[in-house]
Amino acid sequence: MRRDSRLSGVLHVLLHMAEQKEPVTSEALAKAMDTNAVVIRRVMSGLRDHGHVRSEKGHGGGWTLARDLATISLRDVYEALGQPSLFAVGNRTESPGCLVEQAVNAALDQAFDDAEALLLARLADVTLAMVSADFQKRLGDRRNRHRLDIVHAS
Repeated sequence: MRRDSRLSGVLHVLLHMAEQKEPVTSEALAKAMDTNAVVIRRVMSGLRDHGHVRSEKGHGGGWTLARDLATISLRDVYEALGQPSLFAVGNRTESPGCLVEQAVNAALDQAFDDAEALLLARLADVTLAMVSADFQKRLGDRRNRHRLDIVHAS
């Protein structure tokens, strides 16, 4: 089963951006994420539409955070991505004629709804500032400034 890793990837990108003093180009972010700059621009435009990032054109331009990390929750980012499916499992058919399958669907639907509500609540409770603090703790007392081009060098 294929996983949708966009949320994880976007959170990764946003935290790297928070460590940079200058705007970060789509090309630099794409290199860090091992993807195409077009993919980065598409994702970032959705974040821009939700007010999380802004773009600057021209020489020295690129992407910057538009809000403080403490004001952006993981759920905010998830919603800016278009609320991709949270689970890879689902019902065999959505409108079964079989009464057994209807009972199975009802049980699974309730479990999925409960799990989704719990996950969305947890995503709303965690801010990018909290994840950044965990990163800073992991970084420890290294004296070199965090640099996107060094951390993700090939």
